[in-house]
Amino acid sequence: MSQRPFDVIVIGAGAMGSAALYELARRGRRVLGFEQFTPVHDRGSSHGRTRIIRKAYYEHPDYVPLLKRAYSRWYDLEVASGKHLLTECPCLSIGLPDSATILGVRASADEHGLEVDSLDAREIAKRYPQFRIDEPYVGELERGAGILAVEDCVRTHLSEAVRLGATLHGEETVVSWEVRGQQVAVRTDRAFYLAHKLVIAAGPWSARMLHEIGRPLRVMRQVMFWFGTADDRRFRRDRFPIFLVETPDRSFYGTPITDTMGLKVAEHYGAPELLTPEEVDRVVAASDLTHPGEFVRTWLHDATGPVRDSKVCTYTTTPDRHFLIDVHPDHSRVCFAAGFSGHGFKFASVVGEILADLADEGRTALPIGRFRLRDFPPDSGPV
Repeated sequence: MSQRPFDVIVIGAGAMGSAALYELARRGRRVLGFEQFTPVHDRGSSHGRTRIIRKAYYEHPDYVPLLKRAYSRWYDLEVASGKHLLTECPCLSIGLPDSATILGVRASADEHGLEVDSLDAREIAKRYPQFRIDEPYVGELERGAGILAVEDCVRTHLSEAVRLGATLHGEETVVSWEVRGQQVAVRTDRAFYLAHKLVIAAGPWSARMLHEIGRPLRVMRQVMFWFGTADDRRFRRDRFPIFLVETPDRSFYGTPITDTMGLKVAEHYGAPELLTPEEVDRVVAASDLTHPGEFVRTWLHDATGPVRDSKVCTYTTTPDRHFLIDVHPDHSRVCFAAGFSGHGFKFASVVGEILADLADEGRTALPIGRFRLRDFPPDSGPV
């Protein structure tokens, strides 16, 4: 056990935990972070070279103010570290005119005054001839989107946190935590530790750390693929956008080619929900390629080359696919961020700030009303 309590302990050092460690260390807090694997690993949700960041958020307009702050905090991290983390690139959202994606992008853009270009199928094909697209599909093009270098973002948050005085314990697993009067005791597979406050940002392991809150958190296995093309230059980010495509049956996303690995394409959702991350099969099977492969053949010209790489990623989902960020309902010394449902990484820079606020003051001025604890329908188990 440490000789004196830390100000804050952070469980998890992935996207949100690393950002919280950085923000707390930046504020001068004596902070300790735990990561059960080697830091910057591929077992959770914060790997795979790239993540998309965008402001015209089809998921709900309430996300947009946080996104504006997230951009600012990513740029601040670049300045503090000297690392290039966010690369600007347009994002094209495609769907039927009455699809959730198209209506959602327009709603966020209208409410927050964001610039997006509405394109019909012919305009999309003219501007981006790499797409195979016909009416009645339409698109919304957001020029102010970008790509985050996912592992570099986590690594930079951690390295800057340590530079500012944070302590990071990798390959040390938290077994349990409990509130003891004015302190929180954390037991790992190595020792006991005390702190005045606790932040839980455990990703796919959040349900285990937060079982007391009684909210269903499930995990979903997703596979990312990198496809070869007939000419990689045609899919560079100056010629080809980030894309989100909603079809009547499935949704897919992709990023332009930014390195030798090719064009990144993955399905969004569409897989069974599981109870624990241990149930996630980490081996990529031929069957995993069925839907992404069909999408590439149907929607893109000259991108059906061999698969150059693939990675398994784990979503941690809530029933309504919105985040959970709050103070623990039974313990005011504990706060958490969980259930990012496959679209949370871009928010890590601002979620770290929110978690530091909650740990420091028990409240935040940032708008998280939609993401606080809420009731869900009775849990019917995995679907």
